[in-house]
Amino acid sequence: MEKIDFIANGTVTTPHGFMAGAAAADIRKKKDNRMDMGILCSTEMCNVAGLFTDNQIKSPSVILCQKRVLEGKARAIIASSGCANASTGEQGFASAIEMTALAARVIGAKPDEVLIANTGVIGMQLPMDSIRAGMNKITVKTDGGHDFEHAIMTTDTQPKEVAVTVKSGGNTFTIGGVAKGSGMIHPNMATLLSFITTDANVTPAYLKKSLQDAAAVSFNMVSVDGDTSPSDTLLIMANGLAKNELITGKSGMADIFQKAMNEVCIYLAKEIARDGEGATKLIEVNVKNAATLKEARQAARTIVSSNLLKAAIYGNDPNWGRVTAALGRSGTQVEESKLDIYVGKIQIIKQGTHVPLDKVKATSMLKQKEVSITVVLNMGAARATAWGCDLTEQYVKINAEYTT
Repeated sequence: MEKIDFIANGTVTTPHGFMAGAAAADIRKKKDNRMDMGILCSTEMCNVAGLFTDNQIKSPSVILCQKRVLEGKARAIIASSGCANASTGEQGFASAIEMTALAARVIGAKPDEVLIANTGVIGMQLPMDSIRAGMNKITVKTDGGHDFEHAIMTTDTQPKEVAVTVKSGGNTFTIGGVAKGSGMIHPNMATLLSFITTDANVTPAYLKKSLQDAAAVSFNMVSVDGDTSPSDTLLIMANGLAKNELITGKSGMADIFQKAMNEVCIYLAKEIARDGEGATKLIEVNVKNAATLKEARQAARTIVSSNLLKAAIYGNDPNWGRVTAALGRSGTQVEESKLDIYVGKIQIIKQGTHVPLDKVKATSMLKQKEVSITVVLNMGAARATAWGCDLTEQYVKINAEYTT
């Protein structure tokens, strides 16, 4: 029997052997005593894998983390918010290296066993005096996952954390995860910061493949504003303490592990979209019967990223031409005479022609906190789902005042 269950109040320290802690280091220089730096670690060495920003300008912290992930082993992650450590040159590299060394000292690890991620304002040097002082305040503990999640948040208004327990035959293991991100979110992995932990016994090769596949249906299918940052990082650590049958790409447990990974990452991706900067609504776009999977994903991402559509949904305006306009420019194969589109259960386009609408019903549907759009291409069998949010005045206000 195979079963995946969500754990109430689950987080990254829910899997066996993981601990975390956080502190206020005043990295943002606002003297508000807000937690802004945290350590996530395992009592045992972990197999690790990571995905990073596609932005050609990468922060020194990302470059350092990429190099260490290639080794396939790590014990901890040091993460902070308030300063992205991006476009900071040689000093940025030196600061990233020192930050991992300081974290290693806290948990009794070697510096090269610590991965790093920073998020916040681009172009600022990490305030190392504050970080050195703040590191001394961190105590890792088994229930520290919630504090760690709060420490990585920037403009997020809600924490994003989850854990699932998986049972397969006589094997049981747990996967936990946290994420942050409200702006600079777009489908180019990683599009945010996210950290996944598991006590499952997984080979490094399959861990990497599973992370890539999970990201493809989750984090790479979410968009808030079309921007990606130099800091985007997704990491997974697996310590094997569940003592389950070793999971490889060919083992019988590979499918259930992948399903659980997908569940965790999709949950976090949806929470990212739901909490987009200034957002009032979650938008879900389902594309069905596309010619290829690549085209299904391309269509879904293009539609959910359309600023015109996002603005219309914010204003409860049933201007569905914006869906077809986005679809038409997505590069996806479309035959208009085969096209059907639904908003919720209401069909708005049938075989390429707009269906007369009851605008009162349509507007009422748009007032819901979650708006679902389904595009049926009738060109093949591929399907994909993307998530985004509406575009509001508050988004402009947040980003007009981000550093002031």
